[in-house]
Amino acid sequence: MSLVEEGADDYTQDGTVDLRGNPVRRSKRGGWTACSFVVVYEVFERMAYHGISANLVLYLTKKLHQGTVTSANNVTNWVGTVWITPILGAYVADAHLGRYWTFIFASAIYLTGMSVLTLAVSLPSLKPPPCSAANVGDCKKASTLHLAIFYGALYTLAVGTGGTKPNISTIGADQFDDFDPKEKGHKLSFFNWWLFSIFFGTLFANTVLVYIQDNVGWALGYGLPTLGLAISIAIFLAGTRYYRHRVPAGSPFTRMVQVIVAALRKWSVPVPSDPKELHELDPQEYAKKGKFRIDSTPTLRFLNKACVQTETTSPWKLCSVTQVEETKQMLRMIPILITTFVPSCMLAQINTLFVKQGTTLDRSIGSFKIPPASLSGFVTISMLVSVVLYDCFFVKIMQRWTKNPRGISLLHRMGIGLILHVVIMTVASFTERWRLRVAREHNLVESGGQLLLKICPSLSKVNETRYKIY
Repeated sequence: MSLVEEGADDYTQDGTVDLRGNPVRRSKRGGWTACSFVVVYEVFERMAYHGISANLVLYLTKKLHQGTVTSANNVTNWVGTVWITPILGAYVADAHLGRYWTFIFASAIYLTGMSVLTLAVSLPSLKPPPCSAANVGDCKKASTLHLAIFYGALYTLAVGTGGTKPNISTIGADQFDDFDPKEKGHKLSFFNWWLFSIFFGTLFANTVLVYIQDNVGWALGYGLPTLGLAISIAIFLAGTRYYRHRVPAGSPFTRMVQVIVAALRKWSVPVPSDPKELHELDPQEYAKKGKFRIDSTPTLRFLNKACVQTETTSPWKLCSVTQVEETKQMLRMIPILITTFVPSCMLAQINTLFVKQGTTLDRSIGSFKIPPASLSGFVTISMLVSVVLYDCFFVKIMQRWTKNPRGISLLHRMGIGLILHVVIMTVASFTERWRLRVAREHNLVESGGQLLLKICPSLSKVNETRYKIY
């Protein structure tokens, strides 16, 4: 093979370029070298985000003097916004700015929100005076100005995460060429280790940062996450010279709508029995864009009307087979999306109800007292252990049996997870029913008193738990 051919083979085939739009070499950009910056960024960024969200419900009750129901509702509203804004961020990246520049601009917004939030918890003039009353209803409420600055900073932060959250993972995925078998295998492993970095940063926030917030001060407890976010952005920028980038190719939502509209407009047009008669672009067109051509499938056959050839070539009346199949793939995701609604409702309790219940427990280990928000660390630890065991052992064992590069399919992984959710929530439900029954028997529901309960009657006093019933 000549040197010219070797050089040509070194270029990526998936359409990725550098920031100036030039083709890139695999040996110069991308791969694990570029992804190392993404993974380290994610550690610090997740530490910053969870450093705020993990203990937020306690700040609202203890410092802004809000009731339990009000504070929990405000936390879930904010978390919901954090997870909704990525839809807008993904659209801006795909249709206009590209992933890298959308991420950069959103990071500036993110850091601004974190900085203002740190000031809001640090300056006495931006929060109500301290109150030691047992009932927060007896304390002075936060003023309109206090709430405006605090929630303004929180939702500014949410807008920033809307641009960073959907793009950082895809930027990492862009560093591996799907047309190269070796790099395609590395991409599968990347997502597991990217999740590991998320859980590692989350664990640090749920242990070290919440301890500082509870025992040292909220100013330092929020200042460190803000510093961590600044460090994470600096780390990401340091890896710019190694990144591969994708050129904005338009919003996938627009392409989906085009298929649906074209199919509806040709409602009465019959679909030919031979898929070769349907409209499709030349393979060279897909090769230029670094995309795969997808053959027609019989599922959701009505949408195939969109690629039946007629006199017009308008994208709102005629779509390619690949575009139709991409739309079908997205529509098939809807049932999977719906199945995640209930588990998401369960996870919402971790940073609200579980933290408030944690304040009623006897959390002392000798002279050390575990912060209530640190109880969610058990969730993170289990995920950390699971990711390592899955990627290092389970996948390799299952590959021999299933011949699937992932070990088992993503649907199987989700199914197993949902089954575990059912088991866990069943146990939690029976435990809560038992706790409330004991509270009613001892007339503690109305009085808010405490009763010493044992996790297991046969265990020693080390395993005794003190509950306070609200």
